[in-house]
Amino acid sequence: MKRYLLSILFMLMSVSSMSWGADEKVLEDYAYYGFEPEIVTNYISNRKKLGFVRISVELMVKDPNDLVAIEHHDPLLRSAIVEILGNQPEEKIKSLTGREEIRRECYDTVNRLIEQETGRALVVNLLFTRYLYD
Repeated sequence: MKRYLLSILFMLMSVSSMSWGADEKVLEDYAYYGFEPEIVTNYISNRKKLGFVRISVELMVKDPNDLVAIEHHDPLLRSAIVEILGNQPEEKIKSLTGREEIRRECYDTVNRLIEQETGRALVVNLLFTRYLYD
């Protein structure tokens, strides 16, 4: 009985180890570019006082060598993000769904601009690592 259980256990271990090797994925060598200093700008407010938003933005790229091109075009990309934020209504700035829509719009715009400049869409993802508003 022990021998039977041991042989079943051994077969299960060998089958599971074979599937582990098949499921292994090649890890990508992602890199991140953070805009410094943080982006601070005004937005369209419903109140009498001016609203502002302060965000930290990180661009995720697949190849660390692409960071040179991203850094070179930093002013263009920063300007586009500031313009997008400045044209948002208060309700969109302050809602979670609005925040995601803004992030997506920034991502699409940044990728479009960087593709116009370099010939390739370099940005894999755009992350808001800090998002404060008033």
